[in-house]
Amino acid sequence: MESSLVTNLLLPLALGIVMLGLGLSLTTDDFKRIARYPRAVLIGLATQTILLVAIAYALTQWFDLSPELSVGLMLLAASPGGATANIYSHLAKGDVALNITLTAINSALALITLPLIVNFSLAHFMGQEQYVPPPTRKIVEVAVIIVLPVLIGMALRASRPLWAARLEKPIRIFAVLVLLAVILAAIGAEWDRLPGFIAAVGGACLAFNLVSIGVGYGLPRLLKLERSQSIAISMEIGIHNGTLAIFIALNVLQNAQMSIPAAVYSIIMFLTAGVFAYGLTQQARS
Repeated sequence: MESSLVTNLLLPLALGIVMLGLGLSLTTDDFKRIARYPRAVLIGLATQTILLVAIAYALTQWFDLSPELSVGLMLLAASPGGATANIYSHLAKGDVALNITLTAINSALALITLPLIVNFSLAHFMGQEQYVPPPTRKIVEVAVIIVLPVLIGMALRASRPLWAARLEKPIRIFAVLVLLAVILAAIGAEWDRLPGFIAAVGGACLAFNLVSIGVGYGLPRLLKLERSQSIAISMEIGIHNGTLAIFIALNVLQNAQMSIPAAVYSIIMFLTAGVFAYGLTQQARS
């Protein structure tokens, strides 16, 4: 997946507006609740940074991926949750405050864990040592897109609560339109190469995505977390920051094949997460 005006400017701008809308639905009490009950944060972090990496490694063996694609899948597993995870969680009635907290902590941890995992993968699969620096610039970009608009939205809710309530439905509709645009843009950008990508790593990416979402929801429920928290964790670990993985593969590792898993996964995750979110909302209504 190559960079374009859509991915570099329009999409971050749209996501920033959506995150502003999410901030309008949050209060400081939402985050205080997480601080009082940190178990959800610890479960989410452990699932993403340890369990998912182990699952990704197992899938590289199960699907007998090439060394380059194996490194690409591990790179994807090491990447933190994407900004759109917050949107899906919002639509599925998840704990968005938990999502934002996990995204912020995971992004900070990624400065340490991502280089370690990628360097291990290069040595294990490629038989080479290569230093991968922490993706500080991209992490800062994620923080700006996610955290700053949310803080502005929360401030507006605190000062203009009625106005914030009126904007909630329009922002929700806008979020759906943004997600549809992301899906169509992702498919359109890779349309010509999509069959080859899917043939190479589609099965592994689909399996990784389904397991991520399933484990992200099932494990917290098994551990007696609230439904909204389980939804938040499933979206956080099921929707990875594919853009970050692609950036590192192309600009740091300078290997186009290593970007293929993230490109394929980015398309799959939007579709499966949408179906999952729709199923959760229908289940809540019944």
